[in-house]
Amino acid sequence: MAKRPRNRLELREQYEAAEAREREALREAGEDFDEEEDDEDVSDLDLGDSDVEDDEEALIKPKKKAKKAPAKPRKKTAKVVRKRVVWVVFDNSNKKIAQFDYIKKDEALALAEKLKTEKKQTYFVQPFKEEMTE
Repeated sequence: MAKRPRNRLELREQYEAAEAREREALREAGEDFDEEEDDEDVSDLDLGDSDVEDDEEALIKPKKKAKKAPAKPRKKTAKVVRKRVVWVVFDNSNKKIAQFDYIKKDEALALAEKLKTEKKQTYFVQPFKEEMTE
């Protein structure tokens, strides 16, 4: 199982507590204790908390907003064209012979049968979508 990484703040608290215990031990022993000298030693061993405060002030400054990429031009949508379905009679070479409205499918089939018998060629009927004119 992996060990949890130690927190920098917890380590700092432990260090300061150890320093306080040393000061108390020196005071009880009656030795001269120069706090200014000790503070200088501590500042040499400092983990950079004073620098962190300066960095925090620098970080508080408003950050410049990143420039957005220019918007891509939108594609124009194609105009919707209305369509209608019609029945178309084709011959064997796909030539258009006749055209009927959607509701006149029976007439288109009748014409195809009539042409088959008269000309002895193949004719067929298919639906076809054409644009509506306004």
